[in-house]
Amino acid sequence: MNARAERFVRAIKYECLNKLILTNEAQLRYVLDVYLPYYHHERFHKGLGRMIEPIPEYQSVSGEIVCVERLGGLLKSYHRKAG
Repeated sequence: MNARAERFVRAIKYECLNKLILTNEAQLRYVLDVYLPYYHHERFHKGLGRMIEPIPEYQSVSGEIVCVERLGGLLKSYHRKAG
């Protein structure tokens, strides 16, 4: 199997799906729609040297630190607010 696909499945399972009780496909689709931007743009990736891709509205080296919460606080990331 593909190691990257297996790593993604393991990440979403342990970071998200194991902590939620989903009762239908619509809920699963909602969770995936919220998790995918978090996975690709806000989560640290060991294979990329622990780098993340910055979110445009939070590109600043100084300013207030803002917590961005998703799925009721299950997924959190911290960024400096621009401007």
